[in-house]
Amino acid sequence: MPSFRPSPQATAVSRDRGDACPGALRLHTADDGALARIRIPGGVLSVGQAQVLGRAAQELGDGELHLTSRGNVQVRGLEPGSGGELAERLGAAGLLPSWRHERVRNIVASPLSGLDGRGFTDVRPWLRELDRLLCASEVTAGLSGRFLFALDDGRGDVAGLGADVTLRAVPGGGALLRLGASASVVPLHAEDAPRAALVAAELFLATAGDGAWRVSELGERGAELVSATAHRLRAPRPTAAPAWHPAAEPVPGSVTAPDGTTSLSVLAPLGRLTAAQWTELTTSARHELRLTPWRGVILPASPASRLPHLAAVGLITDPASAWTGIGACIGRPGCGKSHADVRADTATALGPAGGLPVYWSGCERRCGRPQGDHVDVVAEQDGGYRVSAVRDGHARAATTHTHHHPSALAAAVAAARTHTQ
Repeated sequence: MPSFRPSPQATAVSRDRGDACPGALRLHTADDGALARIRIPGGVLSVGQAQVLGRAAQELGDGELHLTSRGNVQVRGLEPGSGGELAERLGAAGLLPSWRHERVRNIVASPLSGLDGRGFTDVRPWLRELDRLLCASEVTAGLSGRFLFALDDGRGDVAGLGADVTLRAVPGGGALLRLGASASVVPLHAEDAPRAALVAAELFLATAGDGAWRVSELGERGAELVSATAHRLRAPRPTAAPAWHPAAEPVPGSVTAPDGTTSLSVLAPLGRLTAAQWTELTTSARHELRLTPWRGVILPASPASRLPHLAAVGLITDPASAWTGIGACIGRPGCGKSHADVRADTATALGPAGGLPVYWSGCERRCGRPQGDHVDVVAEQDGGYRVSAVRDGHARAATTHTHHHPSALAAAVAAARTHTQ
């Protein structure tokens, strides 16, 4: 097996500080109070766990729950000294199975897996086993809070989210393991997939040195990591990665399984859920909720008759809603680095639905922005917004302008959503 001793070429980055990514135990101080980010592997919550989160937000935070682009939950506006009580509540609800691993349980999974008859396997068993393996490994406690696993049932929805370790189901009971954006994949038997993801993560740490937090930061050693992972697993040699065409995210509305069972898909405007909305979600859910990386919620096996109730509290249940595909960072007043109240400005510049997703950022950091093609709307320090259509990871300069007036901004965003150059 190749030797993996850290070397000057092991990473393509250099950092002078540790990973400050917030968690449930390591809180982040924001302008609106402390922030806790609670990892929810695969976005899966039991109804009881969801109720605990709702009460915690109301009694300890600002009353709302904020969904992230990894299907996790943030509680904002926490009072000083409330971190211990929050951790106690989360632990009692089973949301902190390992305190040492709470920031590294970053797993996204196809949210409709097993519900709509699509995909090649139900990835929920993969999810449960991978989370168990991560929490049992002393090594993986050293992963960065930014390291991401993706479990795709074959439909291609989460395979395009830029994960460090991606498992994608293929026909015939197999799976493909991909590390970062590698041009090679490792073929696996489906039952070996969770352990393969663990092995890849442990080997990443062995080769990452002191600087790399993501597989993409390994530079040329990324290819060696793929080969070493296949060798450790005694898997077939890596093969060329097939073209992975991204699938659409779940659309709002009712989802029907082949046996006629319905599940519900809703979106939270800008990922923010009020106490009333969260209560209605837990009331409408039968057994569990699945939070999606697109700031939505899936309610498995819930009747379509609940959709009007969900719409009545302001959740998006119509795919034609102007809020579909719109995201934003927290902006002012919650973030002192933001140049604008982006959430308020977003509401004034909503246009017709359709086209590229849109993400509004209060500064150049672009916290929470999506992977893939989208419209990038960034607040500028001297006022106004810069609007760009981003395709294949690059902003198209021809569509980049600064806009101050709301009507001009709305027109620029609408034009960028349909930009095809």
